[in-house]
Amino acid sequence: MDEKKGLFGMIRDRLTRSRENVAQRVDELVHNYKAIEDEFYEDLSDVLVMADVGIPAAEKAVKQLKEHVKAERTDSPERARAILKDILKDELRNTRPPLKWPMVMLVVGVNGVGKTTTIGKLAARFKAAQHSVMLCAADTFRAAAADQLSIWADRAGVPIIRHTEGADPAAVVFDGIASAKSHGTDLMIVDTAGRLHNKKQLMEELNKIYRILAREYPQADMRTLLVMDATTGQNGLQQAKAFLDTAKVNGIVLTKLDGTAKGGIVIAIQQALGMPVWYVGVGEGLDDLEPFDADAFIEAIF
Repeated sequence: MDEKKGLFGMIRDRLTRSRENVAQRVDELVHNYKAIEDEFYEDLSDVLVMADVGIPAAEKAVKQLKEHVKAERTDSPERARAILKDILKDELRNTRPPLKWPMVMLVVGVNGVGKTTTIGKLAARFKAAQHSVMLCAADTFRAAAADQLSIWADRAGVPIIRHTEGADPAAVVFDGIASAKSHGTDLMIVDTAGRLHNKKQLMEELNKIYRILAREYPQADMRTLLVMDATTGQNGLQQAKAFLDTAKVNGIVLTKLDGTAKGGIVIAIQQALGMPVWYVGVGEGLDDLEPFDADAFIEAIF
């Protein structure tokens, strides 16, 4: 219970901009209406859309709210606010599958979304939980990508497998697997190329990596995480859809959530992509990556 309160407090402190954008607007709405009427729902929908919840998700939430309000026979805007919070919590709740070892985490996402930083934070998080972790620098085409990943490996205090720039990414993964198996490593986190201008090449590259993992490391639990930048809002959804076409994504890591006023993008992501948000980045520090918690998130922005 204390950990939950601590998580809520930390997220609340980091989501100031989203809270100012969402909670204050909803509070003004509740204050301005003495009773619930059609215009209340229209204005509420506008508030949600402005928070980057997205039109489909906003319409769905408001429709559910109308049904609950009717069932309760209430006309209190304050009560409607409380019901809306519960609806959004239910919409966002997801269950991460139990951790199994050994594990490979393949991390995908366009360049600039915070992929390398996220990998460093994931490594630090699992190392702090007493697991052995290794990084694998399979983004061999972006200049200095392996150098940047090495810096995060040093910060997290974990080893890294890397080749020269321009090397075959699958060859790096092959060597990573050999090292992970020989050392009995719990978790290997693989950085991948973030190119979207050539989806065919990216798909071939990822498929080759998947094949090598399936052939050489079948005992490992395989997970693919898509990293998205919360500050890109709805534009990021289009990039994400492109990656969903090329990679076997299991969950989303949403970075830079502390830097946006439109935290509603979390709702839009799960609604539009049908993909759960597993982790959120709420700062630049090594420890500023948290498992996503729907209740804590909604309480923080309301």
